Amino acid sequence: RFSGIDFEIIIIDDGSPDGTQEIAQQLEKIYGSDKILLRPRARKLGLGTAYIHGMKYATGNFIVIMDADLSHHPKFIPEFIRKQKEGNYDIVSGTRYKGNGGVYGWDLKRKLISRGANFLTQVLLRPGASDLTGSFRLYRKEVLQKLMEKCVSKGYVFQMEMIVRARQLGFTIGEVPISFVDRVYGESKLGGNEIVSFLKGLLTLFATT
Repeated sequence: RFSGIDFEIIIIDDGSPDGTQEIAQQLEKIYGSDKILLRPRARKLGLGTAYIHGMKYATGNFIVIMDADLSHHPKFIPEFIRKQKEGNYDIVSGTRYKGNGGVYGWDLKRKLISRGANFLTQVLLRPGASDLTGSFRLYRKEVLQKLMEKCVSKGYVFQMEMIVRARQLGFTIGEVPISFVDRVYGESKLGGNEIVSFLKGLLTLFATT
């Protein structure tokens, strides 16, 4: 509020049973409906459609996408904005694998899966970014719209395809090291099916880009 940057926070909730909507409604009362926009959906319809749903209500020139479970700390947002201005980037991506970035709260298995997925992607796709599977990013609104029209993946592969398609279309990408903290409540959705889906998606991108 004291940065001089005009902003709005759009909260997309897909019928989650954890009280997200009730908290968002309280925030809306405190900060006003011009700053906090709660845009719920009746059921879980997927990450990609949540992006499209949120974009319909976004009035700014830039969109920051982040998880609302506190694994993405808002303290990094000013750094994203500074980085974008510094290089006039189309996308600024938070990276856990560069500079002083890191992951906290994951067990060894989860770290190995994430590192392995990222390494495979780097070798096969050479995307020009160090963290392909993270979702904490800043986009120019029109760039995000164009990428959403091109991307077809779902689940774990979706974030990776966004960066690969961005490179393919000639958009510029900057990076900001971030600390990712695993959620305190709830469980990770990453399981065997997601890993198989990721590998299929990776090979599809390799074959089509």
